[in-house]
Amino acid sequence: MRNLLTDNPALYEARFPDPDRLAGRWAEDCLRRHGAGSRVLDMGCGTGRDAAHLHSAGREVTGADLSSEMLGYARTHHPGPAYVHADLHGFDLGVVDAVVCLDSALLYCHTNDQLDGFLESCRKSLAPGGLLVAEMRNGAYFLGSTDLLDTPTVNNFTWQGVTYRSTTTLTVDRTAQLLRRTRVWATDSSAPVEQRSAWRLLFPQELRHLLAAHGFEVLELHDGPGPRTEPAWRDGLLPGSTTDADRLHVVARLNSTF
Repeated sequence: MRNLLTDNPALYEARFPDPDRLAGRWAEDCLRRHGAGSRVLDMGCGTGRDAAHLHSAGREVTGADLSSEMLGYARTHHPGPAYVHADLHGFDLGVVDAVVCLDSALLYCHTNDQLDGFLESCRKSLAPGGLLVAEMRNGAYFLGSTDLLDTPTVNNFTWQGVTYRSTTTLTVDRTAQLLRRTRVWATDSSAPVEQRSAWRLLFPQELRHLLAAHGFEVLELHDGPGPRTEPAWRDGLLPGSTTDADRLHVVARLNSTF
């Protein structure tokens, strides 16, 4: 399905700016604290901002994405990493020391088979003792908290002289265990366009079980601080110990004996 933001990477960065490179800095902090090697695969790299930051920190980075528009933009605007087309449901991109998966990219694995495919690909790709670093929506939050659900939220922003208006509604599909998003885009000169997407909702203990089944030991599992929490992560902050808020952060190490 076509998507206004992912099909227009410059517009995506205008809508979701990260001038301080919080996501990339947070990921680098996790890698450094847990002694990761230099070879990093950024799955779902998008515009390449985070991959480029990891590259600037001295790492050998491959950024992978399904969107040819994102990859083309990344090569031009965030050079340094190698950018390749790959599907996170199953990939083979050589041996790396860490796999990074930010901004809920992992949750585009909607089914158990897709999750198994992602984690099996990580297991095969990682050198012994390699790390998986991921940041995503927290499924447990949506069990009882409804403040983000069912009520449309409106956002306006202007880019290159055009004002874009989005009306976004989140709903929970409990049968499929998905957080579904309906977003309607409009400008003064265009008719409204409706776009739909979804993320798998994973619960903390479910995530622990999945990781253990694929040979990973969980080193960190918490709701913040992170690059998209309030307050946001900053240099020197250590991870918390709760999983109550709407974001979930995980660092897991591949057991060398698995």
